[in-house]
Amino acid sequence: MENKRRIGLLYGGKSVEHEISIRSARNVFQHMDKNLFDPVLIGITKKGRWHLVRDIDQDIGEGPALNLSLGHSSDTFQTTTGTDGTGKLDAVFPVLHGTDGEDGSIQGLLQTVSVPYAGSGVLGSAVAMDKLLSKRLLQASGIPTSRFLTFNPQKGEHLEYSQVISTIGSPFMVKPISLGSSVGISKVKSAEEYEQALKESFSFDQGVLLEAYIQGRELECAILGNARPKASSPGEIVINPKYEFYTYDAKYEDPGAVEIKIPAELPPETAEKIKDICVQSYQALNCEDFARVDLFLTDQGEIFINEINTIPGFTNSSMFPSLWGQHGIDYTDLITQILEMAIARFEQQKELNREYDNRQY
Repeated sequence: MENKRRIGLLYGGKSVEHEISIRSARNVFQHMDKNLFDPVLIGITKKGRWHLVRDIDQDIGEGPALNLSLGHSSDTFQTTTGTDGTGKLDAVFPVLHGTDGEDGSIQGLLQTVSVPYAGSGVLGSAVAMDKLLSKRLLQASGIPTSRFLTFNPQKGEHLEYSQVISTIGSPFMVKPISLGSSVGISKVKSAEEYEQALKESFSFDQGVLLEAYIQGRELECAILGNARPKASSPGEIVINPKYEFYTYDAKYEDPGAVEIKIPAELPPETAEKIKDICVQSYQALNCEDFARVDLFLTDQGEIFINEINTIPGFTNSSMFPSLWGQHGIDYTDLITQILEMAIARFEQQKELNREYDNRQY
């Protein structure tokens, strides 16, 4: 089929979620409709070097190194030898999780060189990635989240264990502010665990978030759309009792760690309420194209938004594609919808006036 759109599939990255990104990208590549799209593999090593990759199973560093062309070439990204490159890309699908991929950095780069990309823009990506800022914005929008505290040791700040439990109770969660996939997260029930949890969290991030532990069911909704975003029916993650929370190992390493229930067993009115709150959260953080909203539901029927992932996982065990699968949207259709939304959004933005002549006023 002629006139296929060339799609840069961007994956890997300097994040601690590098390997998860590779797993996600492999699935996106395998399920992308090759009749509509021509995928171009662009891998980023753990050291931040960009390479043109010929095979999705190839080590990223084995491909030719790439440079960015600032709009002066038919190649969006050129090889360092100048003999080959990506060619002109119609869009980029960043399958990058975490730091320098999901936080607005890559989005800003692509926006600067006028390349359409899938997913939230610079603002939505940065806001959703920052757990502290996102919680403050959700609160300001009247959307329920757990009680929380934060402090910055670089400013001479510290919170003693006794201060934390008197404010948000015990147990509580300690999290790096800007990471995902449960990396660096701890559940704390004692002063000793608190000091160890801080050490773990600060090894990954300069900011730390302390959250009240919510005893409840873990639910997730997938969101698609821009002007009128829609939420999938909620799914539930039932964690094996040997895990105290949804850890990295439970997510990606232990196949027996969780039971996924899609859809979650919920009264219809509760499911609709959850979908409404998830869409409100998506809009409050200025998300675009797609995202996954994670939340808790207590026995008392209280709903607490946990976080929003603007580039959710696309691995075999990931919830985002599975949540849409229950609505008849298979993996291939899902990728197609996301890419078409991204390109359409870019074309709409091109209509904005970027020049100003005060003589006409």
